[in-house]
Amino acid sequence: MESVCFDDTIFDMSSGTQELIQICEKLPEAKRAEVADFARFLLARESDEQWERIVADPNPKPKLEAFLRQSKQEGSGSLDLDRF
Repeated sequence: MESVCFDDTIFDMSSGTQELIQICEKLPEAKRAEVADFARFLLARESDEQWERIVADPNPKPKLEAFLRQSKQEGSGSLDLDRF
């Protein structure tokens, strides 16, 4: 693993990270932006999949259930922005 210093902070990079950086450095700026956008898309998708696993988990979720009960009791009245 290679260490890199950035703003006086030392980071250890895996070989995969080093390879990705080397590839991106060879790309034109527009293509680097596309790579970054795709990486953000993958991160968002991973987050979505993680939430799907949490929701699909059959174990009880008392805090979520309490929140849903409270929300239902409050009804669907108009949103009071002053409460926020």
